[in-house]
Amino acid sequence: MSSVVSVTVGTMTSSPTIAPDRSSQITRKPYPNYKVIVLNDDFNTFQHVSDCLMKYIPGMTSDRAWKLTNQVHYEGQATVWVGPQEQAELYHMQLSRAGLTMAPLEQA
Repeated sequence: MSSVVSVTVGTMTSSPTIAPDRSSQITRKPYPNYKVIVLNDDFNTFQHVSDCLMKYIPGMTSDRAWKLTNQVHYEGQATVWVGPQEQAELYHMQLSRAGLTMAPLEQA
């Protein structure tokens, strides 16, 4: 006598799993820039302000320093440099230590 064993295997239909493209999900956000602002006061001379700007702000020309110094005097303040926070903090500290009146750093 022969016996027939029948086994039914369930079939599963599955589509391949596709991982989401992570590069399209990455949001690149640049670091914010900060403004270094010199304020007008009654005790720093034009020459001192101009000299400090040329000494502590990289690439500052005497013409630009003089124009910014005039802006500080006549408008009450001037943004003398804009850039990354760490450098802005350094220039702010150096100008402040040189006796210039500084506004707090602010995001550009």
